[in-house]
Amino acid sequence: MEVGPGTVYWCRCGRSKTQPFCDGSHTGTDFSPIEVEFKERKRVAFCGCKHTNKPPFCDGTHSTL
Repeated sequence: MEVGPGTVYWCRCGRSKTQPFCDGSHTGTDFSPIEVEFKERKRVAFCGCKHTNKPPFCDGTHSTL
């Protein structure tokens, strides 16, 4: 996915309807989004399974679930 420049908020709760970005659906849970700032346009792989050890980016953990 191409992102930046600017700030995005990665969803950690899995409830967002705008994955991988936060839409506020975590309200009332113990989750909060991760703020990620990009100084320039960049291609990244955000984690979709929410089990990454390197949030918010994919580290391949989904292949072991």
